[in-house]
Amino acid sequence: MAEPRRYLSVRGGEWAFAVIGLPLALLGGIYALAVLYAGTLLSLTVLGLPFVAAGLLGARGLGATHRWLVGRLLGEHVEVPAGLPRPAGAVARGRAVLTDPVAWRSLLYLVLRLPLGVLGFTAAVALPLGCVWLIGFPLWARVLEADLRPATWLDAASVPLGLLILSTVPWAVRVLSGANRWLARLLLSPARAQRRVRELETARATLLAQNTDQLRRLERDLHDGTQARLVALAITLSLADDTLSAPSGPDLVRLRTLMDRARGQTDDTITELRRLTRGIHPVALDGGLREALPGLTATSPVPVAVRLDLPDRLDQVVERALYFCAAELLANVAKHSGARSAGLEASAHDGRVRLSVRDDGRGGASPGAGTGLAGLAERLAAVDGALRIDSPQGGPTVVTAELPMRL
Repeated sequence: MAEPRRYLSVRGGEWAFAVIGLPLALLGGIYALAVLYAGTLLSLTVLGLPFVAAGLLGARGLGATHRWLVGRLLGEHVEVPAGLPRPAGAVARGRAVLTDPVAWRSLLYLVLRLPLGVLGFTAAVALPLGCVWLIGFPLWARVLEADLRPATWLDAASVPLGLLILSTVPWAVRVLSGANRWLARLLLSPARAQRRVRELETARATLLAQNTDQLRRLERDLHDGTQARLVALAITLSLADDTLSAPSGPDLVRLRTLMDRARGQTDDTITELRRLTRGIHPVALDGGLREALPGLTATSPVPVAVRLDLPDRLDQVVERALYFCAAELLANVAKHSGARSAGLEASAHDGRVRLSVRDDGRGGASPGAGTGLAGLAERLAAVDGALRIDSPQGGPTVVTAELPMRL
């Protein structure tokens, strides 16, 4: 029952926005036009730039009010742009305001919102009132006129015409509400460049946090694992040395036992070091991604068909990201999908490289399903990549990673 209530609340919000939004649209539109007109007139004087800067600050504030109203009544979440920078010095602050794209976009929004506000109020209020007058026209004509007149074609046509126009009112309100949502998304949200900077900052912070965690994990593994194995090896070799230098002569049985133990400890240490270095840089990538991916799929418990169209070498960071992405996706196929077969495709065209893993499992994969897809998407975003998931219930599942060939 939650969805129908939300639907009704959004529809009611559209009518409320059309009525309440008119005063704000008139205020904002007149304000924006006054700022532009007066700023043009004062542009040749010393008051021109300070006046425009103050007007832009006001436009930012009015834009925030309209953004809140669109979210509250139209149910459209518009991302809040970054705050205005505050450099030191009055001249630097004035320059920051005059070159602020958010303020100029808000000013343009106020200008374009004026006709939309008038049209919305007309559709929501004036048009229904006109329809009521049309539908009751035969009655009004007889009540207001002293002499009784015969019915005319206008009396006969006014009622169906009024009903016809009245039936289009909800559609008109809905269309104008959609136009207001689109205008708010276009001009009141951060510009594409600002949004891109914010995404890269978030991705960089995520990458730094992940690298810090990896370094701490590596340090812990070296301290608790490899270092402990080397200490045990040193103790074993020390015991072997004591056995060799015994006054009664070396105990060959004990010496052989100690040497066997030292050999086993050496093998375990080498294995541990290989595991740690593989996590830093997979040895399989020494020959490039075209050689590494077939070897990775060969170890999967689910049969994987491989199709590659890649150049000899890519950027090392890109190769590493794609390799770990493929390893994570194939591990998900084996652990969570219940698939009987899978496919891996990788291709590079137009400066972009795309990796796609498909399986015939049960489907239903999503970033929040505990399969590590959310973390994978964050790691790809750190290298300007993106992750797309198509996994309906019942399958098949297709997960695609795309990122640039060069960073």
